[in-house]
Amino acid sequence: MTKHGKKYTAAAAKVDIDKVYSAREAVALAKETSFTKFDATIEVHMRTTLDSRQADQQLRDVVVLPHGLGKTVRVLVFAQGEGAAAARAAGADLVADDDETMKKIEGGALDFDVAIATPDAMGKVGRLGRVLGPRGLMPNPKAGTVVGAADMERAIKEAKAGRVEYRLDKTNNVHVSIGKASFGADKLFENYVALMDAVNKSRPSGAKGNFVKRITITSTMGPGIKTDPNEHIEGVE
Repeated sequence: MTKHGKKYTAAAAKVDIDKVYSAREAVALAKETSFTKFDATIEVHMRTTLDSRQADQQLRDVVVLPHGLGKTVRVLVFAQGEGAAAARAAGADLVADDDETMKKIEGGALDFDVAIATPDAMGKVGRLGRVLGPRGLMPNPKAGTVVGAADMERAIKEAKAGRVEYRLDKTNNVHVSIGKASFGADKLFENYVALMDAVNKSRPSGAKGNFVKRITITSTMGPGIKTDPNEHIEGVE
């Protein structure tokens, strides 16, 4: 049995483990039970009925959270020529258009949160799969991170504003951040609504019934709070 510290125990005492809270209550309680000295992240964990091994049950898309994630997002762009120029003009933090930068990335020497690429750069990006893949940073058209020069400004602005990718993992779960504990409860709730609206709209063709069967909301290191995945919230069908 895991032994928890006094702060966790005090926070957990505020949560009724047998209760399924409304989404608004759960988000507010996750914020209230955050006890870390740093500004904790509020996380949404979904258990689904999907099977990640089936092609028609994949869940992967992006959502732009209305209030962002509360952190500075560093954007790296893989591009050449016109695409590289467009990336620099749009405010990319790093542009990988030379061999030296590519070698630094391969060695894990550069720090970034989102990677965007132009289609003509994907050949080189593919060789960095073992570095980018495990960190969830491989550019992907489905995630809106493979774009042409004309769409570069929009892609970078969305990434910095709080565009979040959500995807089904191998255990058929989805884990997504919706902001920081320092956010107001209303902002966190609005981010949650935007996320669930997007998840429901990207329902896989092979999904049956209510494919999200359990949702837990928590802060970093905080206690889990159960909420009803089938609750009708305004803006969520």
